[in-house]
Amino acid sequence: MELRHYLSLIWKWLWLIALSMAVAGGASYLASKATTPLYRTSTTLMVGRVTENPDLSSMDLTTGQQLTYTYTQLARRQPVLQGAIDSLGLNMSWQALAGQVSTSIVQQTMLMEISVVDTDPYRAKVLADAIAQQLILLSPGAASDNDPEEVAFIESQLDDLQIKIEEAEGEITRLSQEKDAASSARQIQDLQNQISILESKISGWQYTYTQYRISLQGGDVNALSVVEEASVNPWPISPNVRMNVLVAAAIGLVLAIGGVVLIEYLDDTVKTAADINRTSGLVTIGSIARIEGSDYAEKLVAAHKPLSATAEAFRVLRTNLQFSAVDHPPKSVMMTSPGPSEGKSVVLANLAVVVAQSGLKVILVDTDLRRPVQHKTFGLPNRHGFSDAILSPKSDLWQHLQKTQIDNLWLLSSGSLPPNPAELLASERMKELITVLEEQADLVLFDSPPGLVVTDAMVLGTRVSGVVIVADSGRTRTNDLRMVVDELKRVRVNLFGVVLNRVTSSGRGYYNHYYYDDSGEKVRRKKQSWWQRRFSWLYRPIDKPR
Repeated sequence: MELRHYLSLIWKWLWLIALSMAVAGGASYLASKATTPLYRTSTTLMVGRVTENPDLSSMDLTTGQQLTYTYTQLARRQPVLQGAIDSLGLNMSWQALAGQVSTSIVQQTMLMEISVVDTDPYRAKVLADAIAQQLILLSPGAASDNDPEEVAFIESQLDDLQIKIEEAEGEITRLSQEKDAASSARQIQDLQNQISILESKISGWQYTYTQYRISLQGGDVNALSVVEEASVNPWPISPNVRMNVLVAAAIGLVLAIGGVVLIEYLDDTVKTAADINRTSGLVTIGSIARIEGSDYAEKLVAAHKPLSATAEAFRVLRTNLQFSAVDHPPKSVMMTSPGPSEGKSVVLANLAVVVAQSGLKVILVDTDLRRPVQHKTFGLPNRHGFSDAILSPKSDLWQHLQKTQIDNLWLLSSGSLPPNPAELLASERMKELITVLEEQADLVLFDSPPGLVVTDAMVLGTRVSGVVIVADSGRTRTNDLRMVVDELKRVRVNLFGVVLNRVTSSGRGYYNHYYYDDSGEKVRRKKQSWWQRRFSWLYRPIDKPR
């Protein structure tokens, strides 16, 4: 499908998409408001007394950072958390408190944060401060001084390790320069091996250096101090009502669009002329808008509203039918549909009216001997008609024809309903009757039962000049249309085309903008609101079977 097709689908189902987004967003808003808010607060601690020693080496920083990581892990262990609970006199387990506590390290520093999430912002602050104090109490910052001889030995070892590390780093720099200048692969590989060995040694020396430093300056390095106490945070971190609503609305949008695409994919009904051509290979010779009305007589718009856009659409159908065989204009035309209640009888009646209005003599024959309705449409009795003319060969045909209120239009109603309609249509008497009717009129129109319901259409279709199929837009299934076309072609019926009935307003072409009033003046059609276009089905009357 083209992008334009997808956009048209979105526009068609815009009300559903908007409704889905509104429902999802509204549900998320209500759920968020019903959720207990959570508050977060943090306290910041510093490991070591780095600010008191301006000559702190990189090794000291490395040591402090390693200790900082250790303390972040210790802060969520049982001794610290249980101590905080006991100090505050709370009735909760340390495991429950652990689920509320998180720790983090400020990048490239020896600062750590202890964060607490709670439903009460004041309780969150008190807990964060209590955990920090318990961590300080449990830290080995008050370690006793070392023996002087031991201190001297450790300091000498630290100096030796520092020299080794610096020399090794200088050697790595030199080897790296040689490797960049080397030309052979073997020489490069040898130099890389030497560099790897030196890097491994440096790593071991750094670890040893760290351990010596910890043992020598444990009291300074392990010292913990509060840099920033926790504060009461009045703004909850959860739920984020705005974000939740936006996310829910986005999900509703995605689901609605997916649902629309799925609905359209699963919808196998014909809606456009392209659908008809793709399904049946036939052309669309007419597009008729939905005709409103509570009974059949009201739907005879070609007679009651001859200057309306719908009546003009029937005149277009008349013209297309006439031009379907210019060299040999059809003398008799049968109209059928794949299934019942697709509007073929109403379409045929209005077509008969516009053909008669053009000055041609028209005879409309109701051969739907199952559910005849043409006599209701024209308000005429059905005491005798087509079946009587067939069964009484010696009777005068004109005694069964009824003059309608339309000039040049006669109706041959169904008459009494026989038990064997298909046999009557296939009889030689039927053939003779069609010949007589064609001699008496310029055009004979036959109303036939649905093609997929009974065989009447197949039988009658072979005896007329051609057949027109009526498809209900949005109702007639593509498979049904294809089947009825195949069946008619199988018996070698001449198919003029398809009439697309009950099309939406968007499919009326220029009639979508203009219509003709009773005076014959072209009038700008009042633009419908979005609500009227989307929910017009709410005030449409229920269609009666035809």
